Amino acid sequence: MNGTGPSVSRRGLLKGGLLALPALAGSRMLSALVSSPDDAVAAAAAPGTTAAYDPALHDWAFVCHADRCIGCGLCVEACKLENHVPLDPEFNRTWVERHTVTEDGEVLVDSPHGGIDGFPPESTAEGAEGARTKEAYFVPRLCMQCDNPPCVSVCPVSATYKSEDGVVLIDADRCIGCGYCVVGCPYGARYIVPSGEETPIGTAGVADKCTFCYHRITRSQQPACVEVCPVGAREFGDRKDPASPINVALRDDRVRVLKPEQGTEPRVFYTGLEGEVG
Repeated sequence: MNGTGPSVSRRGLLKGGLLALPALAGSRMLSALVSSPDDAVAAAAAPGTTAAYDPALHDWAFVCHADRCIGCGLCVEACKLENHVPLDPEFNRTWVERHTVTEDGEVLVDSPHGGIDGFPPESTAEGAEGARTKEAYFVPRLCMQCDNPPCVSVCPVSATYKSEDGVVLIDADRCIGCGYCVVGCPYGARYIVPSGEETPIGTAGVADKCTFCYHRITRSQQPACVEVCPVGAREFGDRKDPASPINVALRDDRVRVLKPEQGTEPRVFYTGLEGEVG
């Protein structure tokens, strides 16, 4: 889309107030989704949360469809409610970015408040004012659950570890809050829990991040962000389950990973991306 400012195109998906309808439907799903977050995340520090769950029998993966995402922010809100993530915009297990491509090829990235409230018509990125826009699209972000995770290798007390099902978890009882994993993550997917009335695991000063809602997936539920998305922009499933839709997406869609040059081997895949994503 050509113009005098970086307004959102979403490749034609956001015309005529289209965002309002799925957002309304998503808000209803959100209210039904988060019922009792108090017992939600304590289980994330253990590989198995129920007697029936065997992590060795699962191989979890995630697909984000940038060509479907409408930037409504319901995923961010659902995640914060489900996992007691602080509402402050700098603390997120998942967030949404808008990538605005200018006519000269520059990519401007903004994510006001992590995208939880949606996005204004014009980009808030530095240098966006007055730029002529070619196109814009939304990119969901979360922990990549790497098969070669730098956060695990830099942790001095083995508080961060990889479960047999591929999910990278944090043992809050072992974490000393040194922040090495926060610095070591090339995707900016970690933060240190601030002090407050509610924290994801009841302990301020420890590292936190997306766990694919481990307390949910080990009980045959979808991650909160996946369940609440009104347009199917997030897909999650078990690569060991032939019937899982995730295998269809990985087989039939043109997927890619972020920062492949890092050698981290992410379990989060993307469709619909243009150019490089940091």
